Amino acid sequence: MFEVSGPPAWRTELPHTTAAVPIARALVRTALTEIEGPEQAAADCDTAELLTAELVANAVQHTPGDSPIELVVELLPAPGGCQIEVHDDRPAGPDDMPCPDPAVPVDPWQEHGRGMLLIRALSSDCGHRPTAHGKAVWFTLPAVPLPAGPRR
Repeated sequence: MFEVSGPPAWRTELPHTTAAVPIARALVRTALTEIEGPEQAAADCDTAELLTAELVANAVQHTPGDSPIELVVELLPAPGGCQIEVHDDRPAGPDDMPCPDPAVPVDPWQEHGRGMLLIRALSSDCGHRPTAHGKAVWFTLPAVPLPAGPRR
């Protein structure tokens, strides 16, 4: 399923369907739980799941065809945290990656259009870059403090 290579990282392909969203959420939680070291904390799993779901949903919705979507979860070196990337085969970057205008009110009944806002608000950094087969959209999250006492 996940392939571990080099620094602590997991990489897998997801189906190009809406079923990829809950799969990605579960895989991110598993990856962050499995690859964090005893002295290195990963990021907040709940936030990582939420933001990953947004990226995967965007990739499914805005990428034509049925090519798989790739999910990459990587632990960052000290002080820790993680970077999560979603790769798709559409070369164009996300249209709404820039910061939204805070003067423009958000319609509370609108079902779409808040994903990139959430990513920008909750991540420590985010962006997109071209890849050999399309693009990668990514975000980073800082490490969460390790609790005192025995680990799970």
